[in-house]
Amino acid sequence: MQPTITKPNIKSANPLEFLREVKAELKKVVWPTREQTIRLTIVVIGVSIGVGLFIGTLDFIFTKLTEIVLKR
Repeated sequence: MQPTITKPNIKSANPLEFLREVKAELKKVVWPTREQTIRLTIVVIGVSIGVGLFIGTLDFIFTKLTEIVLKR
């Protein structure tokens, strides 16, 4: 006995309906305030600088260690 294959229920691709749904969903979004945006942007920049310094420091250390090992 062969299993039956059912097709998924697919709506027709109507661009106008899609745009209406997008507009309805965007009305539900809770947008951050200006102060939240500024504060979170500063946090992202700070974390990025911190991670960059950390990785840069590790790179410098490993480069120097590699130079020491290869000179012997």
